[in-house]
Amino acid sequence: MDIKTKVIVVLGLTSSGKSGLAVKLALRLRSGQARRLGYKGAEIISADSRQVYRGLDIGSGKITKKEMRGVPHHLLGVASPKRVFTVANFKCLADKKIKEIVSRGKIPIVVGGTGFYIRSVVHNIVIPAVKPNKKLRRELEDKTPEELAQILRRLDYRRWKEIDKKNKRRLARAIEIAESLGKVPPLKADPINADFKLIGIKTGKDKLKKLITRRVKGMVKRGLINETARLLKNGITERRIREFGFEYQDALKYLNGEIESKEGLANSIIRRTLDYTKRQMTWFKRDKDIIWITDPRKAYATVRDFLAH
Repeated sequence: MDIKTKVIVVLGLTSSGKSGLAVKLALRLRSGQARRLGYKGAEIISADSRQVYRGLDIGSGKITKKEMRGVPHHLLGVASPKRVFTVANFKCLADKKIKEIVSRGKIPIVVGGTGFYIRSVVHNIVIPAVKPNKKLRRELEDKTPEELAQILRRLDYRRWKEIDKKNKRRLARAIEIAESLGKVPPLKADPINADFKLIGIKTGKDKLKKLITRRVKGMVKRGLINETARLLKNGITERRIREFGFEYQDALKYLNGEIESKEGLANSIIRRTLDYTKRQMTWFKRDKDIIWITDPRKAYATVRDFLAH
């Protein structure tokens, strides 16, 4: 990347309005000061660990064509749901897209709520290249997060201390790497010739709960259940679908009769989403470079100053 490369990152909790703000920023960067500084607009790179998969549209909260408002978006629906897409895969594609966008004279805007994806790009983290171990994953599938955490603790105490101990998928991956390499090697950050400006959307608890409730009810109404049934029909196993997160886990429970009503389905997802946002915030609080905003106008001002210097 050229030393003058500048990348904007928009992050925040689930349902906080990240995608909408990123689109508004991109539209602002089509004219005005951005043009005078030599930029030709902006394009958006999704940093979401589920939106990368094809067919996971409703349950992952994937932005629609209408909501994109003509702004090019990248890394949405680029991977088969039958295969595991790792953070190393994401970093490789994201770095490539950043270079392509810059070569067009535009500004890359990375947007998403998957903290590890964002961190891998911003801090240029080198990820261990370990292939998925299907046999091991099957052995770990029925274990609770607590059991997985204890396994990882025995294998690699350092990694156990820093990992999200409620995230089964990430725990299993860490165990997989530790089994393969003896332990999870320290994530090494190399210098990168790009400047990043991290903008976080700060949302009050009451407002966030309303936004999540509206999002989840809309998700169920738009066809989360049918989307999950379609994944099954297309040959995606229940085990694999459960790896896509609690929205799909609960939709499977509804299809299997374990959740009796759509209202019960929505309420379960709302509760689990609120719990998930607490873990998201814990992750984001580690990064002191994030500028937290409550007013979108501050985001515009922050970006303007960032590009001007």
